Amino acid sequence: MLDKDLAVLYGVETKRLKEQVRRNFHRFPEVFMFELTIEEYNSLRSQFATLKKGGHSKYLPFVFTEHGILMLSSVLNSDLAIKMSVHIIETFVQLRKMANNYAGLMQKIQKMELQNNEQFQEIYKVLQHLLSKPKLKEGQDIAFKKDRR
Repeated sequence: MLDKDLAVLYGVETKRLKEQVRRNFHRFPEVFMFELTIEEYNSLRSQFATLKKGGHSKYLPFVFTEHGILMLSSVLNSDLAIKMSVHIIETFVQLRKMANNYAGLMQKIQKMELQNNEQFQEIYKVLQHLLSKPKLKEGQDIAFKKDRR
């Protein structure tokens, strides 16, 4: 997440959030937080159709991983910052559980296939197809084509 988005969630100014991170830089290794490059920042800015004058920082933004977000709660020692950090980490945990559930379901399907139950073999194939990621050929894009004749 970007520093400005976290500042809004924590109820602090982006300037103050970055100030606290810089004062405690040793708590934020690269796997917790990094600063965007100029090219990345320009690409991000180009995503917006209009820019309000003075509405964007002249400094490169910090980007935080889930571990960096958690570390912010110890740096921004306010009640809101702690509550928001707990909520965000709980969200990441729920997302991870959901991903593990899909993997577990796929393992169950594969186990059923190994049992060679021929009468349900077609159902297993359909389920496996639905749970697998679409495979694209090299250079193939997923897009809507206007003329499909």
